[in-house]
Amino acid sequence: MFLSRPLFRLVPDNTAIPFMKGRVLGLIFSALLSLLSIGLAFYPGLEKGIDFRGGIIMEIRTPGPANLAAIRSAASGLNLGDVGVQEFGDASTVLLRLPVQGDEAATQTAVNRIRGVLEEAAPGARLLRTEAVGNRVSAELFQGSLIALGLSMLAMMAYIWFRFEWQFAVGAIATLLLETTKLVGFLAVTRIEFSLTTVAAVLTIIGFSINDKVVVYDRMRENLRKYKTMPLRQLIDKSINETLNRTVGTSLTLLLSSLPLALFGGDALSGFAWTMLFGIVASTSSSIFIAAPILLFLGENRLRRNTEALASNPSKGL
Repeated sequence: MFLSRPLFRLVPDNTAIPFMKGRVLGLIFSALLSLLSIGLAFYPGLEKGIDFRGGIIMEIRTPGPANLAAIRSAASGLNLGDVGVQEFGDASTVLLRLPVQGDEAATQTAVNRIRGVLEEAAPGARLLRTEAVGNRVSAELFQGSLIALGLSMLAMMAYIWFRFEWQFAVGAIATLLLETTKLVGFLAVTRIEFSLTTVAAVLTIIGFSINDKVVVYDRMRENLRKYKTMPLRQLIDKSINETLNRTVGTSLTLLLSSLPLALFGGDALSGFAWTMLFGIVASTSSSIFIAAPILLFLGENRLRRNTEALASNPSKGL
């Protein structure tokens, strides 16, 4: 039949790229990027959103293009702390930030004072929304987010360890740690706000990354049983090439779905989308150039013995 075979394949069936030739360079480059990212996490540090930093955010709409200087000058004159004023989306929308003011009464007083000076600095301006988060709440949210990230990694490690041999689990978790540090470095460089939204993006990337590695690992384990005498380095290259079409196709689909959100989703979604885009690229490349080399170094001799045991007792490891 005409449609019995795919009309188009991203990667030809006979692809035989020797990925493991660049295993040492890939690991060194990845480690250097992760070390740099850790340094960037301390300086200049992450741009924490209101969820983790606390404070007040006010979105203001002016009749025409906003005079940022006049609004900043009027708000600063109230002595409420460091005031941040920036254009938000278009020239007539302004995002005004204030530090934590104390209790709820002090926060409401600060909002009312801002309303008052807006009438003079930007006549006809409307307050579209106000968000306020206290120090205690922001600290709890930040701690909860870190716990969620840690628990997700432990759960992934337990799953891989149960599903495969320990060499696979170590390779997957080491790769996840390197990917996460790179995501932190990306957020530090781009100054995308680190908020609950970006935490959701990181958790999504972790799930996607593990799923991608499970597919490659499954093929590796099948080939370990099928090719008893093939060198592990050659077998890993073969397994990656056999799953490359699926890996590239899945990653490209996610990229195409995230790109419109990054370009046209506005400030509310752009941080999530750009984090997703970077994470997809980092995760896909790390499955090939990091997870696979780590598995090769750890399992050069041990995996062959484990495979023979599995062959004599197929029910083990299912």
